[in-house]
Amino acid sequence: MMQKTRAIVLRSYKYGESQLIVDMLTREQGRLSFICSVSKSPRAKFRHNFFQPLSLLEINFDYRERARLQRLKEVRIAIPYINIPFDAVKLSIAHFLAEFVVYATRSEQANLPLYSFVETSLQLLDQTNRSCANFHLVFMLRLTRFVGFFPNLSDAGSECFFDLRNACFVLEPPHHSEFLYPVEASKLGLMMRMRYETMHLFAMSRDERNRCVELILTFYSLHIPDFPEMKSWQVLKELFV
Repeated sequence: MMQKTRAIVLRSYKYGESQLIVDMLTREQGRLSFICSVSKSPRAKFRHNFFQPLSLLEINFDYRERARLQRLKEVRIAIPYINIPFDAVKLSIAHFLAEFVVYATRSEQANLPLYSFVETSLQLLDQTNRSCANFHLVFMLRLTRFVGFFPNLSDAGSECFFDLRNACFVLEPPHHSEFLYPVEASKLGLMMRMRYETMHLFAMSRDERNRCVELILTFYSLHIPDFPEMKSWQVLKELFV
């Protein structure tokens, strides 16, 4: 059955001499993998530059529900980036987010709110003229709303612990090691109030920001099976002063 949809490239890798396997987050079907033949010819139907991480595409493909790899028929850039490819900071953030979304949405089915959030976020990253040092923090925390484990902040208090396993505040430390002590737990509500529009107002040192990322990644690893250590994190953690 022919399908036309918007899609976000997450990653691609060579298969044989002239083919690519491309993982995408699609608007209509969720996560799908595609196979296509690519060429360097300017007249080629599919070219490598279509499949850079986080490219925003419009695709036509022959959808087969039981197929492991779908077959692309047509591809075009839906929204070209103006700044991300030429800004070293934004490009580093984009590579981190691409790897992160690969693991955070590994088995995601059709989820229009999630897709819209990711696409809108990428456009904001491309367009913002303000500091984006906290962009990845906002993205990862906001994404929890769409993947099913948004932190419950209703019982937050200055003396509470935060149970990372159960995503809630508790008065006593839980009987496991995955929790935050009150000093760090009390900052969670502040972090959750960050928006893209206000992220530049939240001043943090590099160590503070990196600690936040480490805790968020730990949180995801507790709620998503086999969430791996992210390679791009080692690059990003050295980026901001």
